[in-house]
Amino acid sequence: MSEQCSSQDCSGCSSGCSAQHEPQSLLAAPHEGTHVKHVIAVVSGKGGVGKSLVTSLMAIQMCRHGYKTAILDADITGPSIPAAFGLTERARGDETGIIPVETKSGIKVMSMNVLLDNAGDPVVWRGPVIGNAVKQFWTDVLWGDIDYMFVDMPPGTGDVPLTVFQSLPIDGILVVTSPQELVSMIVEKALRMSELMKVPILGIIENMSYFECPDCHGRHEIFGKSHVEESAKKFDIPHVAKLPMNPKFAAHSDAGDIETYGAKYLSETAEYLARTLES
Repeated sequence: MSEQCSSQDCSGCSSGCSAQHEPQSLLAAPHEGTHVKHVIAVVSGKGGVGKSLVTSLMAIQMCRHGYKTAILDADITGPSIPAAFGLTERARGDETGIIPVETKSGIKVMSMNVLLDNAGDPVVWRGPVIGNAVKQFWTDVLWGDIDYMFVDMPPGTGDVPLTVFQSLPIDGILVVTSPQELVSMIVEKALRMSELMKVPILGIIENMSYFECPDCHGRHEIFGKSHVEESAKKFDIPHVAKLPMNPKFAAHSDAGDIETYGAKYLSETAEYLARTLES
């Protein structure tokens, strides 16, 4: 917009000033009562690798480190975060906005399943409507003061990931994979998208990496040899973490008390994020 221009709308202007050719930010303004320091997207190239588990554990670890933590569940058609935390309360709203629900330890959560009257009801919406719902989780929810918000993304690189990367101020990405040969392809897809969106990959977390025998404590690679270090080195990803196959994860998630599980598998990842983003 030129200095002489008094209009706030360039769409009908014929002056051809430089402002018309500058890329416009698509970032959405958060609710006026929201102040989030860092937003981390948790992504995967395919479903079933434990992305929601990683999101939950990361939020729990950051909360245990003393940070005010939140989860934005962007998986609109397959939300699982509320069940893992045993959340049955419905989100409330008034003229000021939507109030997120809180877990026992104070993690704030917004998910489609805390808005539905029946958590088992399907959400049969087209992509643009789903993307707009995710955007409203950012713009219409009164999150308050948050140090770390984790966004649990649906798998792939479709409408919702694109909406999140364009609308939210994402500081970085955590990629969740499994120990299979195709992990390199999955990581490469995430890397290419991060480059397109100009968002860095902060780390890669391999779920179901091994099984630790409760008797001999030996580690067994049930799904084959891990390739996560190779992928991290190939794509210059600075942090790697591994999660075991542990029946207790499923048991606590099914019981809705994932917060009570004292495992510290991702504690180093939490410390790494704090060092990287707080510096």
